[in-house]
Amino acid sequence: MANEAPRRSWSPGAWLRQRLTPRGLAILAGELLLLVVILLGVERFMTRDAARGPAPAIAATLTDGRPFSLAALQGRPALVYFWAEWCPLCAASQGAMDGVLADHPGVTVALHSGPSAEVAAYLEDAGLAWPAIADATGVLAERYGVRGVPAVFVLDGDGHIRFVTRGYTSALGLRLRLWLAGWG
Repeated sequence: MANEAPRRSWSPGAWLRQRLTPRGLAILAGELLLLVVILLGVERFMTRDAARGPAPAIAATLTDGRPFSLAALQGRPALVYFWAEWCPLCAASQGAMDGVLADHPGVTVALHSGPSAEVAAYLEDAGLAWPAIADATGVLAERYGVRGVPAVFVLDGDGHIRFVTRGYTSALGLRLRLWLAGWG
C-alpha cells in the first residue's frame, strides 16, 4: 500500500530527546503535578475519618510496664504510629519507622495485635525498641479515627495533629513531615 505512513520505531534515546525539549519538560512537569495532586487526594480520602486538631489524649501503660502520657511528648514534633504485627505494610515500614523513632519522640500503638506481653515479644523478636501500647480492643484507634494500618499522626510541639498518613511512608517522608510540624 503506497499511501501508508512510515512506521516510527520507538527507542529510549528518541523518547528522551523528545522529553528534553522545553515543551517536553513542561509536559513532564504537568504530568508530575497531576500525579502529586491525585496522590494527595487519595491520601486525604483514606484519612477522611482521622482525628484532626488537638491530638486525643493517651494515658496508658507501655508494653514494658512504664506509664505513658501523650502530654509527655509536647514541646517538639512527635509521632503517634498505629501498626499491627499481622500487617505486611507495617512490616515493610519497620526500618523507616525505627530510624525515625530513634531520632524523634513518639509512641507506637499495636492495633489488634494481642495483649502487652505478646506485643513486647514481637518487638523483641524483631529487634525493635519502640515505646509501644497494646491496643487489643481498638479503643485508641477508634479515638484517633484509624480505619487501617499503618497510620501515622505527626504532632507539632503543642500536641496538635499536623499531618496524617495511612499506608507505607518512607523515612524521608516522615522526617519531612516532622520538620514541617516544627515550623508550626
